[in-house]
Amino acid sequence: MTLQSPADSRLRRVTSRQNTLVKDLRKAFTQGEPTSQGYIAVEGVRIIEEAIRSGLRFQAVFFSDSGSAHAGRLLPQIASNVEVMLLPDDVFTSAVNTESPQGVAALVKLRSHKFEDLLEQSGQGSQNQGSQNKDTQLLLGVAGIQDPGNLGTVIRSAEAFGVRAVLLGEKTVSHFNAKAVRASAGSLFREPLIRVKLGESIALLKQHGVRVLATSSHKGKLLHEANFTGAAMIIVGNEGAGVPPEILSLADELVTIPHSPRVESLNAGIAASILLYEAARQRKNLTPDKHG
Repeated sequence: MTLQSPADSRLRRVTSRQNTLVKDLRKAFTQGEPTSQGYIAVEGVRIIEEAIRSGLRFQAVFFSDSGSAHAGRLLPQIASNVEVMLLPDDVFTSAVNTESPQGVAALVKLRSHKFEDLLEQSGQGSQNQGSQNKDTQLLLGVAGIQDPGNLGTVIRSAEAFGVRAVLLGEKTVSHFNAKAVRASAGSLFREPLIRVKLGESIALLKQHGVRVLATSSHKGKLLHEANFTGAAMIIVGNEGAGVPPEILSLADELVTIPHSPRVESLNAGIAASILLYEAARQRKNLTPDKHG
């Protein structure tokens, strides 16, 4: 007789593709948007462990028959009141969007963040010289990135280089997209992400003392000459068209990354990462009362 492990005992067998949670998982993956209850679909052992480490709320976890071995590793880390399902391989595959799934997926809820909180922090900067976060926060604006892999890379770099929040402007691909989630390597679970009307948001931030630097492929200050210190916001644009003219016109400074003339432009994710690295390099010795 084989003894059932504690992880096995939590698994509830579900064979129908019409199960409500299975349908929610499928729809969330297909549409790249949260369910009606605000949960997004994630897949893979590493991403689910990142969601656990980030303290996200789980609605359900799904294992395929062939992926059930992961239950012993993951379920001890997940709250006991979370629904756990064991699905036939074909049912699981019908609900996820990778060709070679690891056999584990989940519905998780991201934390919500408000643009008004950024304004409040920016507004307090000049009154609170003792707070570096309020005085010198670095923001990132995304103006129309279309590739979810690029967006995930941008979000990952934003967390790596100390960005306070990422503002997602119009025509930017959904950050709930499964490819964006994977490319962020878990940073999407922790980095504040806020959907905004970018032009309006820039105007309000500038009123609160935030300098705006926008990227340009062929004009503007060279990267090492630009000033990224103090309260600042970097704007990166669409893979093909770059930052829209109406957003460029709002920038205090245009910045270009020197590169070979044989290359028209850099990948959006790489360009953003280079800019954020330079900003972090300039700001590493910044004291609370120093402004750019």
